[in-house]
Amino acid sequence: MTKINPEESARARFAYELQRHRILAGLTQGQLGRRVGFSGSLVGAVENLKRTPGEDFAKRCDQAFGLEGVFQALHLEGWPPPPPVADHFRSFTFEERRATAIQTWDPLLVPGIFQTEPYARRIFGRAPDSTPEKVEERVIGRMQRKNILSKENPPLILSLMDEGVLRRPIGGKEVMRDQMLHLVEMAEHPRVTIQIVPFDAEAIPGLLAGFVIAEQHGTPYTVYVDSVPDGRTMGDRKAIASLTARYDAIRAEAYPQSLSLKVIKEAVDKWT
Repeated sequence: MTKINPEESARARFAYELQRHRILAGLTQGQLGRRVGFSGSLVGAVENLKRTPGEDFAKRCDQAFGLEGVFQALHLEGWPPPPPVADHFRSFTFEERRATAIQTWDPLLVPGIFQTEPYARRIFGRAPDSTPEKVEERVIGRMQRKNILSKENPPLILSLMDEGVLRRPIGGKEVMRDQMLHLVEMAEHPRVTIQIVPFDAEAIPGLLAGFVIAEQHGTPYTVYVDSVPDGRTMGDRKAIASLTARYDAIRAEAYPQSLSLKVIKEAVDKWT
């Protein structure tokens, strides 16, 4: 397996995604070559950055992996640079932007994609290694991540949040009130579903950490797991299956969408 830095260039990003999808599918280079009508040696050359993939090769890779234009976009346009986020989260921002659905579980904080600027600024400002420059950069990155909801075909987002998130006084009453109002607005977005897990639910499968699952057309393919000091992005099938099962178990204990919206609106009143 060749170690590839996907941020090196658009061609490196293509090679990285090709290798990752091939391994997830359990295919050798030769087997993938036969599927796409090219030689295994060509697949190897692309993965080793010795050959630039052509448009037809990219199209056939999308067909082989059941994707819609992912490799064609990488070939034709390259991959846009990620927003300025922490190093450990950078690889997941690529997945976040190309996923057709995103499932998040957040037991402690409002998920980053829904955070207001003052809320995010307070979080980053309290980090042990924070500096004014670093805080500003990370706030900008967090705000840029929200752009996925304004693109032409935004992903479906299903967000599970612990009820305690609505009551933890991050930044004080004014910051929390505005954050809760923003959650109400997000909950009414046609591509967003927010469900609150109540205080009296044990939700044991979700107590260890928050996590995010990225899907392509109903198939989970990448997860991000929070941890200290740094989170991790994983494509391991067992890890994905385990976290998907955990997510379903947590969601079974959540309020339905309509009641969750009512709980969020009650939090607005609390912080007024």
